[in-house]
Order: sequence, then structure tokens, then C-alpha cells
Amino acid sequence: MATLNEYLRQKHEALLDWRARVRKGDLSAVTLEASASAEGRSGVRRIRIRDFQVISDSPPEFAGYNLGPSSPELLLGALASCLTHTFLIHASDQGVPLESLHAEVSATIDPRAGAEGYQDVPVYPQDINYLVTLVSPASTADVARLRATVEKLCPILNLLKRGNEVRGQLDHQQP
Repeated sequence: MATLNEYLRQKHEALLDWRARVRKGDLSAVTLEASASAEGRSGVRRIRIRDFQVISDSPPEFAGYNLGPSSPELLLGALASCLTHTFLIHASDQGVPLESLHAEVSATIDPRAGAEGYQDVPVYPQDINYLVTLVSPASTADVARLRATVEKLCPILNLLKRGNEVRGQLDHQQP
């Protein structure tokens, strides 16, 4: 059975290859794309990303069928995944052995947000917290250096901390 440390060796080789490709100019910015469509009478959202599909739904109290996570839950899942992946990348790069790695993310959201009397309550998740649990024989200093690197380079963590301009358009078509 393969261990996480065996995977870290593979990750390190991929990281070295990626860095060589960057130095040679073989890599450039890419456009990430996702789409979502509301379906039929259930209203579930089918999210398409590359060749993958994810179902997003609401809980029953919001007229959903609880067939998948809500959009705010998917956001927290994306952060947990990104933190975990960024820890893996930089543990492999820094030679920090890992026996196990687990990230938990939580946030609060107020369902009353935007309703009468609650217009000033944010409609988005807030008080976002994460806990990464890793088991490693590495020193406290090495793990602290790893965490500092992750906090500097985790894309989704930094997006949430710093924000980003989002531009939107609406294409209204008549039936």
C-alpha cells in the first residue's frame, strides 16, 4: 500500500518538472472555466468543470432536495482542498515528511441576511476558520516554515483573504 510520503516523492518530481517548464517558458497563464445550469423541477445545479460534474442543491428549508452541497459549502470545500494540496506541494518541496494530512474549514452564514430588518447582515459566509491536522516527525520549526509558505501561496486562501474584482454580464433572451 502506497503511503503519503511515497506520494510526496512523486509530487516533488512533478514540482521539479513544473519548475523546469516555467524556466523554459513552456507554461503560461490558463483560463479556468466552470458552468452551472438549473435543472427541471428540482432546481439542482449541475456544475461542469472540464470533464467533471458536481451537483449543488439547497437544504429542504430552502426548497431544495439536499442532493448535494450548497454553493457556500462548495466554497469551503474548495478552500479545504486547496489548503491540503498546497500543504502537499510544499511539504514535498521542503522535505517535510507527512504521515497524514487533514483540513477542516468552517464559517458562519446567517439565513436572515438581506431580509427585512437584516439588510446589513452579510449574505456570504463569514468568520472563516480552518484547522489543518498533520502528523509528521518533522520539527516544529520545519512545520512552522511549511505553514508560512502555505499561507503565502495557497490560491483560494489568498483569494478569500484579499478579494478579487468580479465582473458580470447578463444575457437576457426572450423565449
